[in-house]
Amino acid sequence: MTAHADREGRTDAPGRTDAPLTAEAPGLAGTTGRPEATGLAGAADRAQVAGRTGVWFIGARGSVATTATAGCAAIAAGLHPPTGMVTETPPFAGSGLPALTDLVFGGHDTLDCPLSKRAEALADGGVLPHGLPSAVRAELDAADAEIRPGGPLPGDTRTDQELIAAFAADLTDFAHRHDLARIVVINVASTEPAPGPGDTRLPASSLYAAAALRAGCSYANFTPSTGLRTPALTDTVASSGLPHAGRDGKTGQTLLRSVLAPMFLQRALAVRAWSGSNLLGGGDGAALADPAAAAAKNAGKERVLADTFGTAPEGEVHIDDVPAMGDWKTAWDHIAFDGFLGSRMILQTIWQGCDSALAAPLVLDLARLLARAHEAGISGPLPELGFYFKDPDGGTSAALAEQYATLLSFAERLRDQA
Repeated sequence: MTAHADREGRTDAPGRTDAPLTAEAPGLAGTTGRPEATGLAGAADRAQVAGRTGVWFIGARGSVATTATAGCAAIAAGLHPPTGMVTETPPFAGSGLPALTDLVFGGHDTLDCPLSKRAEALADGGVLPHGLPSAVRAELDAADAEIRPGGPLPGDTRTDQELIAAFAADLTDFAHRHDLARIVVINVASTEPAPGPGDTRLPASSLYAAAALRAGCSYANFTPSTGLRTPALTDTVASSGLPHAGRDGKTGQTLLRSVLAPMFLQRALAVRAWSGSNLLGGGDGAALADPAAAAAKNAGKERVLADTFGTAPEGEVHIDDVPAMGDWKTAWDHIAFDGFLGSRMILQTIWQGCDSALAAPLVLDLARLLARAHEAGISGPLPELGFYFKDPDGGTSAALAEQYATLLSFAERLRDQA
């Protein structure tokens, strides 16, 4: 299965599960799993004045996490504008979101490449501006010092419960050392295949998600991987009292689909077929060369059309690994539709861009919104954040305009509670 640093790195499947999963953890205060009863509670009491928020990336040394960490530092220092950050637009003023300067970064990964080196590689590939890694080297080094070994690595004999306890301990230690009010855990690791019917172990993404709940952290899964969406965690999620926001970030091709599909529906134009193709490189391309991982990724792309039209049009999405493209990708859509009196028409779109540069501002938005929701005592699934996901928690309209209106209403709700 894929794991950890997004666009690069894999791990073996974890070993056997010995006990039912609960929100309780040895060494953590309380037994309910709610944030006020976890190991973060003491840190939260100490941090109310400072208001510092932890952002814990699963896949902390990957392209998305590195871009987000470097970008946050650059924006906070006034080196670059917050392009792509919806939470930095006027409707979110006064909503009580944590300041970018109050975000503290850490995470899990199985790779050991320093963030500064990863940032330099991204700058060489044109993803980050030239010179930015040097300008924010101190911030990258500070975040790199907070990255803990992920797992399971080959030969790791720990059970699911032991892995969850270890990951949760990393989170509570992070909170205590930095006097954090709260932590938001965001999965930006490589896509893993969906679990098979005979699998007896949780996938890596679900181990990290369970650890987040155990440590009293809000959670978002920016990947198509399983995360919280497993029957083994259903009861724990429901009883945790923690906000969570969705699965599979909406950054490029699916973003465009969520705009175009409602257009066809509202103009009463019958879509006969909708096909797509993606060409991408880097570790993400390599991970999605696995047919099982690609199937998990494509499910979200197709879901937007099915949710809009009531049924998915004829056609498929294909993903091709082109290593020479590096961190860049091209997405192409071919839409066949009928016009008045059955006239046959076609719309083709081409999207060329860098997924990590598209995703980074969104995960920073999610970290701020989830932290604020947690502070405001809002718990459970947040369909209000469906704007950011192909597969939101709690269900919501698939149309981007409607999702944006819902997000703005959520910002107003947070402002009223500030």
